[in-house]
Amino acid sequence: MRRGIAVQRHVTRVVATLLVSALAAIAASCTFGDEDRGANIDGLGSSLSKIRRLARNEGALRLVSLPGYAEADWTEPFVRETGCRIEATTETDPAKIVNLVGDGDYDGVSAPGEVAGELIESSDVAPLAVRLVPNYEQVQDGFVRTAHASDGGPYGVPIGRGPNLLVYRTDAVPGGTDSSQLLWDVTPTLTGRLSLPDDPMLIADAALYLMSARSGLGIVDPYQLNEPQFRAALALLRKQARHVGEYVQPGDATRIDSFRSGESAVGIARPAEVEAMLAEKIPHEAVKPVEGTTGWSDTWMVYARAANPNCMYLWMDYAVSAQVQAQIAESTGQAPANVGACDLTQAEGHCAALHADDEAWWGDVYYRTTPLEDCDDPSRGETCKTLEEWQAAWAELRG
Repeated sequence: MRRGIAVQRHVTRVVATLLVSALAAIAASCTFGDEDRGANIDGLGSSLSKIRRLARNEGALRLVSLPGYAEADWTEPFVRETGCRIEATTETDPAKIVNLVGDGDYDGVSAPGEVAGELIESSDVAPLAVRLVPNYEQVQDGFVRTAHASDGGPYGVPIGRGPNLLVYRTDAVPGGTDSSQLLWDVTPTLTGRLSLPDDPMLIADAALYLMSARSGLGIVDPYQLNEPQFRAALALLRKQARHVGEYVQPGDATRIDSFRSGESAVGIARPAEVEAMLAEKIPHEAVKPVEGTTGWSDTWMVYARAANPNCMYLWMDYAVSAQVQAQIAESTGQAPANVGACDLTQAEGHCAALHADDEAWWGDVYYRTTPLEDCDDPSRGETCKTLEEWQAAWAELRG
């Protein structure tokens, strides 16, 4: 989802200058050590200076990108300074993203959390050789909980993070609330006025609510559900469905219209949508529920057999720099992974509003991860439902 928020134009003009310095630092940095994960990609330079030189010879970078992550404002300076021309294919459908990467025609991908684990499991993406990405040192520690990292270390560079917020019209919910019960135990006055994402990951929102509402189910991770937990989440969604007025695709502006008219009164929204409601002067509140909430953190990952791995490594370092992070954070409405970006955003208070450097606030935000059959919980002795099973169940519910 991409919002047309004003982007700091003078940052774009200075990126080229700053990138020269960054690349000079890369060229002077260390070589591989035995501990460097991801250093065995065929064709990847054995030192940072070699990566820069080899990237000139590659001269190309093919990306699978979510919307808003490979825009001209920040790709053009990179192309000029590295010689790596960029060809980006924009895609939002998780299954199509996985298929595009698996076809082997791309060097990297901005992977949403729900497919990152699948790409790691299939060995389609390589672990990150952190020492070859100097700007990774500026990534906040809290991102180790997101989908870009595994127990063995990172599998890419995070782009940012965001929460899914409970939003409601204040004239429809007198007295207000900070509980997601509003979404699941729907009062008659709100029937037909719920606005929710048309997304299989809504199953995780139901599971998260059940973590507190029905603790006996034993849910510890809303994305890793065994059979009874999965059935309970689907039952809750089916009960909720009769109160839903609209299921909307991410970025669909019509939901702002429905909140403006009052047709919709309660929903789950991303920060960019909340900002749009503020701009439209819609009477509303947006809160992180006391039960916690789901969220997301997308990741740039390198294809394990990339034809242009050197360009991809330079791109990952560039994408996590403070300058580029500032632009992406504002244009997509999320908190940057590199907190240094907060000094460069145009909108005063952008990072404060999104709690960019407040790790305690993010403690009960459950970032999207891939639902896997092996849910790595021996204490339960159970297998969990896969992403494919989530998608099939959602299609049936919506059908």
